[in-house]
Amino acid sequence: MERSSQPSGQLPECKRTLVIMAKAPKPGVVKTRLNQYLPSSAVTALYRCLLEDTVALATSLSSVEVAAMCPESDQDDLVHLLGNAVTVVTQKGEGLAAGLTSVFRHFTPGGRHVIAFNSDSPHLAPSVLNGAFEILATHDVVIGPTQDGGYYLVGATADHPSLFDSNGMGTTSALDRLLMRTRILDLSTGFTETFYDIDVASDLIQLGRELQFAPAKAPRTAAWFLEWRQAVAQVHDRMVST
Repeated sequence: MERSSQPSGQLPECKRTLVIMAKAPKPGVVKTRLNQYLPSSAVTALYRCLLEDTVALATSLSSVEVAAMCPESDQDDLVHLLGNAVTVVTQKGEGLAAGLTSVFRHFTPGGRHVIAFNSDSPHLAPSVLNGAFEILATHDVVIGPTQDGGYYLVGATADHPSLFDSNGMGTTSALDRLLMRTRILDLSTGFTETFYDIDVASDLIQLGRELQFAPAKAPRTAAWFLEWRQAVAQVHDRMVST
C-alpha cells in the first residue's frame, strides 16, 4: 500500500486528525459502572473532567487537527462545553461501532491519517499519540490496547466500513474482535503501548494514585480527586473488603 513520501510524523497540518469519542456529561449516561460506588453527581463531574483534560491533551499536540465525535443528541451540549477548542461532529447511527465507523468515513477522505481516541485516558503521554500517527505511516491500522481487553485508540488511513462490529463493543473481547476484522480485511496493524482507561472502580483507584504524584497529567481530574477524596477512599475500602 502506498504511503506519503514525507518523513514519518511529518504529515502537513490537517493531514493528521485526532477524534475524541465523546458524550455530553449527563447523569446516568456516562461512566455508569461507577454509579454503584459514587453519587451520580460525582460520576458526571468526573467524566466532564476526564473529557476536558482529554481535549487539553489532544490540543497540545503539534500539527494535529482535533475533533470530537458524538451522538446527535449530545452535539449542542458538547459545543457549549468545549467551545472553540475542537470541532464537534455527530455520528451516523447509534452506539460506539457506529461512532467509530463515522469517524473514518468523515475524516479519512483527502489522505488524512485519523485516530479515534477515547475520552477517559487524559493521563496518557502525548508521545504515545504522536507515536500512533508515526505507526500509521507504515501500517493500515494502529491500535492502542487496554489492560481489560479493549482499546483506547484506533487509527486508520482509509475508511473500512466493516471494520467495527457492534457485538462485543465495551467488553473484554472488543480487541480480539477488532483484530479478527483486520485479519479478514487483510489490513496491516501496528500497536501502541498497552494502557488503561477509566471504566470500573479499580481503574479509578489506579488513576487516583497516579495523579497524586503527577497531577499535571490531568489537572482537572486531579482536582476532582481532591474534591471527592472521602468518597474515593470509601470506594477503596469497599474494594479491599470484598
